[in-house]
Amino acid sequence: MAEIAKEILPINIEEELKQSYLDYAMSVIVGRALPDVRDGLKPVHRRVLHAMNELNNDWNKGYKKSARVVGDVIGKYHPHGDSAVYDTIVRMAQPFSLRYMLVDGQGNFGSIDGDSPAAMRYTEIRMAKIAHELLADLDKETVDYVPNYDGTELIPEVLPTRLPNLLVNGSSGIAVGMATNMPPHNLVETVRAV
Repeated sequence: MAEIAKEILPINIEEELKQSYLDYAMSVIVGRALPDVRDGLKPVHRRVLHAMNELNNDWNKGYKKSARVVGDVIGKYHPHGDSAVYDTIVRMAQPFSLRYMLVDGQGNFGSIDGDSPAAMRYTEIRMAKIAHELLADLDKETVDYVPNYDGTELIPEVLPTRLPNLLVNGSSGIAVGMATNMPPHNLVETVRAV
């Protein structure tokens, strides 16, 4: 039988609540809600592109079922519901959601009028050509890798992008006590300015 603690540690409840809330807020900010400025991606976007790269799901190869990619992402990198991952893929394939789409989709990916996309078993995807600029030097040890949620796989902490993705595609997100809503910008004008 497990040992029970033999001592009592007095703690200030106010300090404990502050620290616990701060830890939770930082976890949401870093782990879900806001993009990393280095590659302009939220963790789920990064995981989708990494999984597609691992599947060799390139712009110059055949399409793969969206369900296949979703399965790989939730099985290896993102232990959440499949709908969150599929919604991310859909958004990256919609020309009205991203200025420069990162996923090339085939099938019904919804409309600007609010029509829902087809189920993941009916749509097919592959990486868009521009997505390769986010993954270009991944095999050259240009970024650090971190363990996935169960420690069985490694995933890049950020992608070694050549594309100023946060500037050209913008981003929006709501976290605990913070939010962002950055509009997209023209790639040529952005590159000239940078």
